[in-house]
Amino acid sequence: MKFLAITLIVHAPHPVTGVRKSTRDRFREVLDNALLAEELGFDGFGVGERHERPFISSSPPVVLSHIAALTSRIRLFTAVTTLSLLDPVRAYEDYATLDHLSGGRLELIIGKGNGAAQRDLFQVTPEDQWDRNAESYEVFRGIWRQDQVTAKTRFRPELKDAEVWPRPLQQPIRVWHGSATSKESVDLAARYGDPLFSANVTHPIEPYAELIRHYRERWEYYGHDPAGIAVGAGTAGLYAARTSQEAIAAYRPVFEGNLAFQKGLGLEPVFSTLEDFVERSSALIGSPQQIIEKVHRYHEQFGHTVLHLHADAGGLTDGQHRDSLERFQSDVAPVLRREIPDPPFAWGPVLAEPVPTDH
Repeated sequence: MKFLAITLIVHAPHPVTGVRKSTRDRFREVLDNALLAEELGFDGFGVGERHERPFISSSPPVVLSHIAALTSRIRLFTAVTTLSLLDPVRAYEDYATLDHLSGGRLELIIGKGNGAAQRDLFQVTPEDQWDRNAESYEVFRGIWRQDQVTAKTRFRPELKDAEVWPRPLQQPIRVWHGSATSKESVDLAARYGDPLFSANVTHPIEPYAELIRHYRERWEYYGHDPAGIAVGAGTAGLYAARTSQEAIAAYRPVFEGNLAFQKGLGLEPVFSTLEDFVERSSALIGSPQQIIEKVHRYHEQFGHTVLHLHADAGGLTDGQHRDSLERFQSDVAPVLRREIPDPPFAWGPVLAEPVPTDH
C-alpha cells in the first residue's frame, strides 16, 4: 500500500483558537508539510484545486512547482484538477511544464470539482459540468499522447492539427479520476482504463463502496483486465496516539471546533458526536492497532491500494500533528505496506523510453 499526504489549503480560522493565519503563512505551512511528508517517507503529496472560500488552492501548478523545487523523491499529485472548469490546452501546458521541472514526479487526480460559487465564476452550469469534464479530459489526454491533435469540441475552440508545447516527459502521465458521489466520473475512469480515487471523506462507507463496485463492473464492461484495477481512497482525519483514550482526548477539541464551524455555516453535520465520527467515518483516530484494523475494514469493501491522509494539522498543535504522522509511519504504515498490496504499476515516472541525459 502507498500513502499520500494531501491538502486542500483551507484558509479558515483555527477550529480551537479561532485565529486565522495570514495567506503567506498558510502557504508556508503547506510547503513545510510537504517537506515533512518527504522526510517521513510518504509516497506522495497532493494539493487540491478549489476556486471559492475558504480555500486558497486555486493554482496547484504553482504550489506544486515550488514543492518540486524543495523536494527530490516524493511524487506530486493534484487533488483534484477541476477539468470541468479549465481549458484543457492551458491545463496541459501547465502540467507538462511541471512534469519536466519535477523530473517526472507528477500524477493528476482529475474531477469536475464541487461548489456553486466556482461554477458561477467559470460560467459552468450543473447541466453541462459533466460534459465539460469529459470533453476536457479527452482533449487533455489526446494532447499528452499525440504530437498533433484534432478535436471537435463544444466548450472551447476546435483543434485542427494543433501542436502544444512542451511535449511531455512522462509518456503518458498517469491520471486518476476523483469520485465522491457520481457514477459519471466512475464511468469515465473505467472507460479509459484509468485508476479511481474515492473521496471517502464526508459520508459513511456505503455510498463510496457502491461507487467502487460500479467502477469494477464498468471496468470489465469496457473489456479491461480486472488485474489492472487501482483504487485509492481518502480519510476524514488522522490522529495516531499511543492509546485510543489519548487520541480521543486530543482530537475532541478539534472535532467540536469543526462541528461549530459547520453549524455556523448552516450545514447539518453527518456525524454529530466525536464517538460517531470515529466509529462510522473514514477518520483514523486511535491507537496504531485500531487504525490498522480500520484500514483493513475499508480495504475489504474498496480493495484500495493507495490511501491519502491529511497533510495539515487541522486544529492539532504542530507537535501533535508531527507526532501523529511519525507514529503512523513507524507503527502503522509498515504493517499496511506488508499486508495490503501496492497498485499494479510502478510507482515512478511513466516513461515510454529512457530519458535522454544530454541537455
